[in-house]
Amino acid sequence: MADYVDRLKDLKQFDDSKTGVKGLLDSGLTSLPRFFIHPPETLSDLKPSPAARHVSIPIVDLSATDDHRHAAVVDEVSRAAREFGFFQVVNHRIPPEVLDRTIGAVKAFHELPPEIRSRFYRREMGTGVSYLSNVDLFRSKAASWRDTLQVRLGPTPPAPGQLPEVCAGAVAEWDQEVVMLGGVLLDLVGEGLGLPAGRFREMTCLEGRTFVGHYYPDCPEPDRTVGLATHADPGVLTVLLQDHVGGLQVKYGEVWVDVEPVPGALVVNIGDLLQIMSNDEYKSVEHRVSVNTGPEPRVSIAVFFNPSDRESLFGPLPELISPVKPAVYREFKYLEFMQKFFARELDGKSLKNYFRL
Repeated sequence: MADYVDRLKDLKQFDDSKTGVKGLLDSGLTSLPRFFIHPPETLSDLKPSPAARHVSIPIVDLSATDDHRHAAVVDEVSRAAREFGFFQVVNHRIPPEVLDRTIGAVKAFHELPPEIRSRFYRREMGTGVSYLSNVDLFRSKAASWRDTLQVRLGPTPPAPGQLPEVCAGAVAEWDQEVVMLGGVLLDLVGEGLGLPAGRFREMTCLEGRTFVGHYYPDCPEPDRTVGLATHADPGVLTVLLQDHVGGLQVKYGEVWVDVEPVPGALVVNIGDLLQIMSNDEYKSVEHRVSVNTGPEPRVSIAVFFNPSDRESLFGPLPELISPVKPAVYREFKYLEFMQKFFARELDGKSLKNYFRL
């Protein structure tokens, strides 16, 4: 009981500082607070297995969607979604300077003086904007070494002045670009299931968008913690912009595979809700981020696409249910789905199994 009380006190003290792991590092910290230390068994396999040495995440060239190769692109996306749950896209039409500006703006926010960035530190998303360290800080078994700027982009964007000035323009620009790309991707994954173009848009899957800008500074004891614990994304689709530092790993079968940064590419992955709607045709797979060991911080930006519809029931799509392949999940409202997600720790437990028949 004493250990629990001490741990809670340490967590609260850290959270009340409102400066995240960057604040700890800037204070001259040389050893990790104990609530960041992960048990050895969760750290033992952080290096990819030799069996994964020749495995790489598929790369899909989206420029081919404009010509006679459209069917081939649909097939590539569909195969990646079924086998890996992850793929990278190139020639996605988002200019390189926009990618660079977005990464630079998120980095600039996290490196603001602590008295400025702490104004945005909160665990509630009441304003649609929050800066925090570890969304599951008080529920997880061990914290991860990163800070996050989180912005609810849709269906209702933040009001003017609510976003930090240093990154407001870049976040708004990124939202415009990623919405167009998200529409293309949703149509491609839908066509890969034999659905008509626009099916997922009609279900409002493009409208509920959340932006997260992760910042992973160097760690004083990198062999004792992680950057982001093993988990699967809950929503429909995730689009990730990562810098050149790397660290993202994906579970493929029983091995972990590095998602090597490809200049100009964006990483796309299937979420739990899309696996459910596809009636297990597509895979939402576990992934994680290893701790940053270099002097240069790692920056990544994810946009999670989710339905904005809170009243309809979600489950396997009727078009994908048959006597040969009956529904493997029950129906539920999106609110119930997300409540179940936030009630769990971010520790690799399967959200999908809560709704499996």
